[in-house]
Amino acid sequence: MAETLLDKLLSKINILFRCSGTNIAIGKAAPTNTKRNRCVYVINLILLNTDVLGSTCWFISGLKSGKSFTELTYIAPCIILSILSDMKSMSIIIYEKKVYQLMENLRMMEAHERIRENTAERGKIIEKGVNFLNLVINVLYVLNIILLVCFAFHPLVVMMLNYKKTNEIELLLPFPIVYPFDAYNIKVWPVIYLRQIWSEIVAVFNICAADFAFYNFCSYITIQFRLLQYDIEHVITGTQKSIYNDEMRSGRIRNKLVEIIKRHQELITCVNLLENIYSVSMLYNFISSSVIICLTGFNVTENKDMILVITFFTFLFMGLLQILFLSFFGDMLMDASIEVSNAVYNSKWYLVPPKTRKTLLLILTRAQKPCKLTAYGFADVSLKAFMKVLSTSWSYFALLKTVYSTE
Repeated sequence: MAETLLDKLLSKINILFRCSGTNIAIGKAAPTNTKRNRCVYVINLILLNTDVLGSTCWFISGLKSGKSFTELTYIAPCIILSILSDMKSMSIIIYEKKVYQLMENLRMMEAHERIRENTAERGKIIEKGVNFLNLVINVLYVLNIILLVCFAFHPLVVMMLNYKKTNEIELLLPFPIVYPFDAYNIKVWPVIYLRQIWSEIVAVFNICAADFAFYNFCSYITIQFRLLQYDIEHVITGTQKSIYNDEMRSGRIRNKLVEIIKRHQELITCVNLLENIYSVSMLYNFISSSVIICLTGFNVTENKDMILVITFFTFLFMGLLQILFLSFFGDMLMDASIEVSNAVYNSKWYLVPPKTRKTLLLILTRAQKPCKLTAYGFADVSLKAFMKVLSTSWSYFALLKTVYSTE
């Protein structure tokens, strides 16, 4: 079977799936590959969450010992982001069968798409959707690499600057984590340093793998909705007289409408599968994003270390983009589903017999109920939700600044 557009899109982010152990890009993997992926996932899960546990212990002890706000808010967003990483990766693993089912449904839709008439307008619809998706993923790839580099090399830069001032080497680590041994012993420090960097990479890759797959699925379903709109608008051709007098032409139109209804139902099923896969992790994503944006914004405004300011500014920017694109792609899918009703209205429905008009009315009525993704039913994944996250983040930020300034 020829490689589908979906497979081509997912292959561009295959490295994320392989590194995180949530390898869905290869479809139904062979048993050996599945076992290998699970081993990678479990090892990464253990390494990441032992560091999360150690950083949580440091945070709690810091609260008790009276650590400064800036020290506490340095590690807090990293802990929250790591837990988000767990939620994202687990949603892919737990709902793996539904992920494969969704991919298979989309592949079948593309197979059916290949036998339809290939027009320039249809090609433009596909090209526009794919080009925007590739642009988003390429930009996020670059920004995530910058974020990883900033956190990974910040301690080394600080160590070099301190050495120039004092001629003494003070060992530092990317993240303050409690270990049952002296992590700053020169014999173990390099290993701990590399391990923390790997935990950082795993956390970022888990989130990116799940998010980029979400963008791919949303874009692909949106493209299919756009193609469906195009077919609805062009399903009725000819004049009223020719349609009424030619039973064969009238029958072909009815058959095409039956096919369109089936495609519409398949797309609704795909959206429901996507909702089942992502709804739980999306809820935590929306809740945690407000806290992450607030805490990283606080570090940007209050930190005097310019290297840390740049690091957390990148972190802040990435946090904003992450929730923005989740909301944007969810909003884009919702709009595309609603616009199917506009396509029915824009078609030449007035030329067909009353029985066929009733079929078109059925499609129009169903399309007016949007296919939407939610944060476990609490909120729609849309740009309105993004604005709500920004509003909540600003409220938390203002409160935190007030509390900090009064101390």
